[in-house]
Amino acid sequence: VDVNSMLHLFASMLHERRIIITCSKLSMLTACVHGSSAMLYPMYWQHIYIPVLPPHLLDYCCAPMPYLIGIHSSLMERVRNKALEDVVILNVDTNTLESPFNDLENLPTDVMSVLKMKLKKQSAVTGDVVSHAFLRTQAAIFGSYQDALEFNPGEPVTFCEETFLSHKASSMKNFLQHAVHLQLFKQFIDNRLEKLNEGKC
Repeated sequence: VDVNSMLHLFASMLHERRIIITCSKLSMLTACVHGSSAMLYPMYWQHIYIPVLPPHLLDYCCAPMPYLIGIHSSLMERVRNKALEDVVILNVDTNTLESPFNDLENLPTDVMSVLKMKLKKQSAVTGDVVSHAFLRTQAAIFGSYQDALEFNPGEPVTFCEETFLSHKASSMKNFLQHAVHLQLFKQFIDNRLEKLNEGKC
């Protein structure tokens, strides 16, 4: 999968879309679905997650909620005959990504440019290099959440959404106003607060 497809897939995941990844090799399909999910670290995909969808469960593709599903390419014709709405499809065999959305344009351009440059620089990218590049991107986008934690003596640590959204460049702020409503972000903040309040970090 080339850099542009990876960036578009990452953007779609950060918008919690319905995503299908298809490939003719099951081992490659499984690796791609797992790898896609790993791009979100330290956050986690919070919705339907099926690395290889069995043929008898193809109706899952019509689910109205977000999903990340791997489908063997031999089943894609049957999938496309279903009433799919607003689905992002990455074909690993042809290295093509179909999407009705412009999710990548909603992400902060400066941050995404750095990520694109890092991924392109590593022509023979190893898993570690790729995961580190995405981790740095997640930190650049969401890392300021720490500045929005509120510590009051004798009270649990809380997260102030207003503080988190203030003092941001417009491109970053526009995305974060959407991001604070994502399940993956809410879960991440809840986990951090739980650990802080239990004294584990």
